[in-house]
Amino acid sequence: MQTPIRGLRSFCVASKCLSFKHAASQLFLTPSAVSHQIKQLEAQLDTSLFKRGTRTIELTSAGKQFYQAIQPIIHQLESTITEFTQKQQNQTIVISLPEFFASELFVPSLSLWSENNPTINLQLETVKSSSEQSQSADLSIVLANGKPNANIVHELFPIRYAPACNKKLYKKLKNTGFEALKSTPLILHSSRPWSWHQWADKVGVDDFDPKQIIQFDSMFGVARAAQQGMGIALVPLPMSKTWFSEQLLVKLFDEELNTNDKYFLIQHENMDNRPELTLFAEWVKDTFVA
Repeated sequence: MQTPIRGLRSFCVASKCLSFKHAASQLFLTPSAVSHQIKQLEAQLDTSLFKRGTRTIELTSAGKQFYQAIQPIIHQLESTITEFTQKQQNQTIVISLPEFFASELFVPSLSLWSENNPTINLQLETVKSSSEQSQSADLSIVLANGKPNANIVHELFPIRYAPACNKKLYKKLKNTGFEALKSTPLILHSSRPWSWHQWADKVGVDDFDPKQIIQFDSMFGVARAAQQGMGIALVPLPMSKTWFSEQLLVKLFDEELNTNDKYFLIQHENMDNRPELTLFAEWVKDTFVA
């Protein structure tokens, strides 16, 4: 069949309002475009569908018969398209997660999910800290020092912090031991302002007196500053493993700081009748639970 669907739709709308001008307004077309489409349809059918007056149109006998036959089909087609579109829109999952986690762990693991679930859309909303959580998210991944206050919470994995710097600074400091802490700026995340002191207490650094402490409000800032040689940073593992494997960062000391910081998956209340949310939550747990 070579009859364009848009021509049939234009015919049905024009038949209902008996005006090419009003039909054009409803279809967001020009009146001449509507008239042209219907003329093409009449040429293919070899039948006049409208009696055209100076300022009016009316259906011919054949036009009335054709309208009665084709209108239910067009209506069903439009209903089917609308239903399918809504279904696809409903299969969009909004997930909120920390930007560093998203970049270093989540996105690199996402290709397999996408291949296996091509009809489920994802909308990622990245945040710098747990205090910035999205209010519209269906699921949230959060970093917290204790179990978050939510209805359904799944623990994913704990994190630890390692002192690291770039290769150039490492070569300069590697033989100075803990004295490096007194002569080099120390970098950390502003949400953990005492983490360097906690690390020093753990490893037994006497007279810990840093020359300078630089805080960033994102872990990207912490890692990037260390990579560029600004100082020694406490970077989280396992999220930073790629930075080490690509030698963008090097561990200056083997001792790491273990804390109660953990990543959690929060399932919100609106998961009922949303099987795609349950499916995605199971994938997150299977992929990231330690």
